[in-house]
Amino acid sequence: MSDLLLSRNIAAAHETLKQMEALAPTAEAAAQALAQALLAGNKLLACGNGGSAADASHMTTEFVVRFNRDRRPYPAISFATNGGDITAIGNDYEFNDLFSRQVHAFGKKGDVLIALTTSGKSGNVRRALVEAKQLGVITISLLGRDGGLCAGLADFELIVRDNVTARIQEGHKLLIHTICERVEELFLAAEKGAEK
Repeated sequence: MSDLLLSRNIAAAHETLKQMEALAPTAEAAAQALAQALLAGNKLLACGNGGSAADASHMTTEFVVRFNRDRRPYPAISFATNGGDITAIGNDYEFNDLFSRQVHAFGKKGDVLIALTTSGKSGNVRRALVEAKQLGVITISLLGRDGGLCAGLADFELIVRDNVTARIQEGHKLLIHTICERVEELFLAAEKGAEK
């Protein structure tokens, strides 16, 4: 690998991540809402396509297992992992219904949906956000570029404003880890408060 290529990618990632500092208040509000929902007995739902599907699964795993601290598990479901559901919905209905049908099946008022799309053009993610709103599910979107078709649909919108998919994905990973870390801090504070 060329040292020059790595240096260019590090510099580009740095620029993208630096502009994300403006997202801090929204990321904090999203983490607070997610922690409150999980502590109240609600669940996390997540969806995305391709690399964003992997990120959705990554995030739900952090809540079912752990991020940094040993703690009780919290209910979290990625809609991108069940091959039976995915292929049946795609075959019997259409790919754009992939996530909205699952939101309709599993989403309840007070749950949280995290929807990821680097382009903002994913019709199935857009439909999931719309369905979630109709059910009273709290919505958090991790988007890229200008937010695309999904812009303005979520309660908490985190847009990584870059045009390179790899940089957007790196930004989404940082947001996922930051939200997970903050939610675990809030879990710990709630547990300590309950012990008193």
